[in-house]
Amino acid sequence: MLFFLSLSVVLRSIVWGVGDCVGSSLAFLCSSGRQQRSNSSATTTPSTFSNCKLSNPLAFGDGKKRPSPDRKGGGGGGGGEIPHSENESCFEIPQGEESLMFPVSGAGEYQGAGVAQRAERVEGRVERLLRERQLRKSSYANLVEEATGEVSGTQVHENGGIGVGPGTARDANVQNAGITGARGYEPHEFPIERPTQRLLVVANRLPVSATRKGDDWHLELSAGGLVSALLGVKQNFETRWIGWAGVNVPDEHGQQTLAAALAENGCFPVWLDDDTVDQYYNGYCNNVLWPLFHYIGLPQEDRLAATRSLQTQFKAYKVANEMFARAVYSQYQEGDVVWCHDYHLMFLPKFLKDMNSQMKVGWFLHTPFPSSEIYRTLPLRSELLKAVLTADLIGFHTYDYARHFVSACTRILGVEGTPEGVEDQGKLTRVAAFPIGIDPQRFIEALETDVVKSHIQELRARFAGRKVMLGVDRLDMIKGIPQKLLAFEKFLEENIDWRDKVILVQIAVPTRTDVYEYQRLTSQVHEIVGRINGRFGTLTTVPIHHLDRSLAFHELCAVYAITDVALVTSLRDGMNLVSYEFVACQTQKKGVLILSEFAGAAQSLGAGAILVNPWNVSDVAMSIEDALTMKEAERNERHRHNFMHVTTHTAQAWADTFVSELNDTIVEAELRTLRIPPTLPNELAIERFKESRNRLLILGFNSTMTAQVEAPRRRGPDQIKEMKLRLHPGLVDVLSVLCADSRSTIVVLSGSERTVLDENFGEFDMWLAAENGMFLRNTRGEWKTTMPEHTNMEWVESVQLVFEYFCERTPRSYVEARETSLVWNYKYADVEFGRVQAQDMLQHLWTGPISNAAVDVVQGGKSVEVRPVGVSKGAAIDRILGEIVHVKKLTTPIDCVMCIGHFLGKDEDIYTFFEPDLPVDREPSVNGKNDVKTSQWERRIGARQSVDRGTKSASKAAARPKPHMHFPTERASYHERKQPNGGAGEASARADKQNVSSVLDLKAENYFSCAVGRKRSAARYSLPSSEDVVSFLKAIADSYDPEEPATLSPAQRPFRVVQLVRGCCRVPRSDKEAQRKF
Repeated sequence: MLFFLSLSVVLRSIVWGVGDCVGSSLAFLCSSGRQQRSNSSATTTPSTFSNCKLSNPLAFGDGKKRPSPDRKGGGGGGGGEIPHSENESCFEIPQGEESLMFPVSGAGEYQGAGVAQRAERVEGRVERLLRERQLRKSSYANLVEEATGEVSGTQVHENGGIGVGPGTARDANVQNAGITGARGYEPHEFPIERPTQRLLVVANRLPVSATRKGDDWHLELSAGGLVSALLGVKQNFETRWIGWAGVNVPDEHGQQTLAAALAENGCFPVWLDDDTVDQYYNGYCNNVLWPLFHYIGLPQEDRLAATRSLQTQFKAYKVANEMFARAVYSQYQEGDVVWCHDYHLMFLPKFLKDMNSQMKVGWFLHTPFPSSEIYRTLPLRSELLKAVLTADLIGFHTYDYARHFVSACTRILGVEGTPEGVEDQGKLTRVAAFPIGIDPQRFIEALETDVVKSHIQELRARFAGRKVMLGVDRLDMIKGIPQKLLAFEKFLEENIDWRDKVILVQIAVPTRTDVYEYQRLTSQVHEIVGRINGRFGTLTTVPIHHLDRSLAFHELCAVYAITDVALVTSLRDGMNLVSYEFVACQTQKKGVLILSEFAGAAQSLGAGAILVNPWNVSDVAMSIEDALTMKEAERNERHRHNFMHVTTHTAQAWADTFVSELNDTIVEAELRTLRIPPTLPNELAIERFKESRNRLLILGFNSTMTAQVEAPRRRGPDQIKEMKLRLHPGLVDVLSVLCADSRSTIVVLSGSERTVLDENFGEFDMWLAAENGMFLRNTRGEWKTTMPEHTNMEWVESVQLVFEYFCERTPRSYVEARETSLVWNYKYADVEFGRVQAQDMLQHLWTGPISNAAVDVVQGGKSVEVRPVGVSKGAAIDRILGEIVHVKKLTTPIDCVMCIGHFLGKDEDIYTFFEPDLPVDREPSVNGKNDVKTSQWERRIGARQSVDRGTKSASKAAARPKPHMHFPTERASYHERKQPNGGAGEASARADKQNVSSVLDLKAENYFSCAVGRKRSAARYSLPSSEDVVSFLKAIADSYDPEEPATLSPAQRPFRVVQLVRGCCRVPRSDKEAQRKF
C-alpha cells in the first residue's frame, strides 16, 4: 500500500511538472505573437487571439466574468478580459475571494497573489475536443430550436451568396452579385461568442464560374463536393478563397474587373494561361494523379514522346503550384491559416514554407490515397511526398487513406511512421482523418420554402403510385453508373411485380466532355439506358429517367425529398456527399440509402445504410429489393443513425476540428523545437578552436564521415554500396591537415570493426577506437584492447543463432558479427515487416539466450545490437583518454573538445561525459529565458535518462557507469588499475597521475558536442548530414594560415601554423615496420 501511495505522489509530481512546462512554454510562444498583433492594430481584421466573452457554464464554472490579472512584461494594461483562442483552456484557481483564470495554451505569463499555485490538471487534446464537441451540440440544439420557430418566415433567395467572404455573417452584398444556385439565408449565431480567424482556402478552382459579358462579369456558383462542404463553414472564420477562375483573361483590364467582382465575394484569382492549364490541369492532374489515386493506374504508353510529355506536364504542375503560392502570399497576413486542398496542389505547402517558414499550412486530400504498392508506380513519387510533408497538418477523409499515405512515406522515403503521423529527423508532420460534412441546415430550411414545396408536389403527382429510386453522380468512370444500371436491370428481370411500381431517376452531370474515355462512357450509359427502357418500358412509362445535366439547388432538394431509395455505387470515391445531402432531406419520408463500400462515406454512414459491393451486380439487385420492401420501423431506425451523424459531423465541425488541430500542431512543434539542439555555429566553433592551446576532436564514422551513395530518385538505398563503408573523398586532404597539427588530437570512435577503420584511416596520424571503444590504437602502433577484465562473452554463440534465424526469415537483412557485439540490421528490408520481426526477435532473446546474461540490448532505428553490459562510447572514452595521455605524455591541458557523430541513443552518454560543471548558456527555460538555476548535474541526468530509454539490461546487478563530474581527479581512475593487455602498469600509472589530473581544463564555451542527422539528442548542437560535417571540417582546415612563420614557439602562437604539402603526414599503410619506426 505504501508503494502505491508513493508511486501516486511521484506521478502527480511529474504531471504537475509537465503542466507547468507546457503552460509556460505556450505562454512564451504566444506572447510574441500577441505583441506583433498589437503593433498592427490599425487593421480591422479580427485576430486569432482576439478578446471574447467566455460565458458557457459547461467549461468555465459559473460563467461569470473574471477580472484580467496584470500581465507580466506590460504591453496591454490590466483591464478587460483574458484573450482566449479556440484551442485555449482555462481553469479557475481559488485565491481567497478572487479567482484567476489560467490559460494553458498561449495567453501569456501572469502575476498575482496565486501565481505560484498550479492548476490541478492540464487539459489535453482529447479533453479539449470533448469540451468543444459539447459546445457544438448545445449550440446546434439552440440553433434547431431557433430554426423551428422561425423557419416559416424564411425565404430562400434564388440568387444567393456563396457563403464565403469577409465577416462571420458574410457580407450582404454577396447576395446581389448575380450568383445562382445557392441560398442567401443569414446564419444563426452560436450562443457563445468565439474569436474569428482568417482562413485562406486554396483550391484549384474558385467556388464560382465566371462568364464575361462585355466589360461585366457574371458569376455562377460551381458544383462540387468541396464547394458544398465549405458553404457550411461560416462561424469562427473570416474566409478568403484563392484559386483559378476557370477562364483565361489575357488583357489587364479584364483581369482588373474580374478581380474586383471576385473580391466582393471573398475570392481572389490565380491567373493561368491556356497552355499551363492544359499541361497542369488536363495533363498531370487529370491524366496522371487522378487515375492513380482512384486505382485506375497510369496510362501505358508505347512511344518515347509520351514519357517526354509526362516530364513536361510535371514541370507545368510545379510552375502552376508556384503561381498559386505567390497568389497566397500576396493575401497572407501574420496569423492566417492556409488550407490547401486536393491533389492539384501537392507542391504548394513546400513553396509556401520556402516563402515563410512560420506560416500555418494544412493540406487536405479529397480523393482516396492509394496503397503504397499503387503509389510507388508514379514517376517522381518522392518529390511529391516530400513537398506534402512540409505542411504542418495533413488530412484525409478516412483512416484508411491516412494509413496508406504514412505507409507510402515509410516505404519510399524511409522515414518513420508514428501514430501521430510521419517523423523525419525530429520533424513531425501530423497525419489524421477528418471526415468532411455538409451544412444540413441549409437543406432542412430549403425544404420549408414555397419553391421547394411546389416542386415536391409536382414530382409526387408525376410519380404517383411508384417507388422512386435516385442516383446523383458526375458522369465519371469511378461513379459506377453502368454497374448501377446493370443491377437495376437484374432487379427488374428477377422481380416482375416491380416493373411498373418502381422508377430510377439517374442524374448524370457531364464532365470532361472533350476526353475520349468520357465520351465512350457517355455512349455506354446511353446504350444501357435505352436497352433497359426498351425492354421493360411501355407506351406511357419507362423504368429509367436519365438526365445528362445538373439540377438547380431547389430542384435537387425536392428530388431528394420524394426519393424512397438512394443508390450510390461508386467504384472508388473519396467521400461522396450526395449520401449526406439525401439524408438531410429525408426528415419526413425516411428513405433508405444503398451505399458502396468503396466510398469514404461508408465508414461514416455504414450503421444506417445498406453497404454493397458495386461489382457484385447480383448483391446490389438483392439490396434494392431489401430496401424497397423494408419495414417502416427499420427505415426509421436506420435514418435516425444517419441523420444524427449528418447533423453533428457538419462542414463547420470539420473545419473547426481541422483548424484547431492545426493550431495545436503548430504549438506542439514549437515545444519540440525548444528541445531540439540548434545548428552548430561554425564560425564560433572555429574561433574557439583557433584560440585554444590543446584540442581534442572526437569523430564518428558511419553517417558522419562517410559518403552518401544513395542514387537520386531511387526507391531505396543501394545496399551493396552502403554496406561497404568508405571515407568521404572530400575529407582526405582535410584530415591530412588536421592530423599534422601537434596541438590537435584526432580520435575516430566507431562501432565498426578494426579492419574497417584500418582500411579508411590507416594512412593518417590519429587515434582509432573500434567496436565502441573496446579496441584502441594509434596509427603508428598496434591495436590494444580496453575491454574490462572478466567480461563474459559466453552468450555470443546462442545470440548469433537467433540472429541468423531471423536473417533467413527477413529478406535483405544481415548480421554483423563483431568481436564484442552482434548486430542484426534490417535497414534494407521492408520497413513494416522488419519492425515486426525485430519485436519477435526481442521476445526470443529475453526469454532465451540472454535471460541471465550480463548484456545490453540496444535498439537502433533499424537494428538490434547485443553487447556486454556497460559497454558504450561514453564508458569507453575514459579509458581512451587515459591511454592517449599516457602515450602522448600531455603536459598542456586540453582546453577545447569537439565531439561530432551519429551515435545511437545508448552511446550518446559521450556527449554528457565532457560537459563542464557549469550551466550551458544556450539552454532556454520554458519561458524563453536562460535557466541559470538549473545545475549541470540535473541536465546531465536528464540527458542520460533520455538516451537510455531504448536500452535494457539483462543483469540487474550490473550498475551503469556514472557521469564524471570532476575531470581533474576522476580521469586518473583508468591508470589506478592494471591494464588488461599488459600495457602500462600500476607504477607507470601512478607516475602519470599528476599529469592526468590536469589534462582537462575545459570551459563551457569551449565544448562543442554535435549530433549528425539526429534532432532528439543529448548533444548541444546538431548538423543535418555528413555533407555538413565535411563542410565544417574543411572550414577548420582552411582557417590555417600558411604564411605565418613556423619559428614561433607553441606558447607564442595562438594557432599553430602547419607549413606542409597536403598529404605529407600520411603513413604508408603497406609498410608496417615503417609505421612503428615513424
